Amino acid sequence: MLTLAMTAQAQNVQLHYDFGHTFYNNLSARPNVTTTFEMFKPDKWGSTFTFTDIDYFQDGAAGAYWEIAREFHLTKNKRWAAHIEYNGGATSIEHTAIASRFQHAVLLGGAWNWASKDFSKTFSLQAMYKYYFKGMGRGGFNGYQLTAVWGNTFAGGLCTFSGFIDVWYDKDVRGKLITISEPQFWFNLNKLKGMDGVNLSLGTEVEISNNFVFDKEGRNDKFYAIPTIAAKWTF
Repeated sequence: MLTLAMTAQAQNVQLHYDFGHTFYNNLSARPNVTTTFEMFKPDKWGSTFTFTDIDYFQDGAAGAYWEIAREFHLTKNKRWAAHIEYNGGATSIEHTAIASRFQHAVLLGGAWNWASKDFSKTFSLQAMYKYYFKGMGRGGFNGYQLTAVWGNTFAGGLCTFSGFIDVWYDKDVRGKLITISEPQFWFNLNKLKGMDGVNLSLGTEVEISNNFVFDKEGRNDKFYAIPTIAAKWTF
């Protein structure tokens, strides 16, 4: 029921087959498949963005992660905005005793947003205070996060290069910083002759991270570059 409700509100739905368990022996317990439900909705006050990732093993769901962010325009040209965000979720690692929730957090800060006249190119920079609530065996603590988000649709709309990079403070990891970036490349089939209305995109994502991915022993202290093959339907 939750999946159906999210799908009804989604702007796009993505299906990713993940090669982490293939490329890295210590990620052999990593889920094989992820679905992403994503929505971005602007309005006269600002915009709302949300996404939910659900990971799957062969025998069922492994966990879910959710973010929702709201921005409010601060200037008439809509370049500057106030930003508020929530992050949280839960996951498990099969065949081990490891199961955990993401320590949920709230973020407050500012954003600078830019878009070309036809919105084929977009870019956003965000600088935020981040507060982790008590949980996961850790007390609440203060941090910060820097985020960049980009999108570029080109070749007459046939191709899209998009993604984000997050860097945030975590007091318990090596170097006190976690980094994750997920660049995506999509080939948009609805721009091909005779494919009007077929809003299917085929492509790939590469999850590039440091101190983020947990291995089968429950450690998150390494660098990984994990590709996927993916499909996306845009509503």
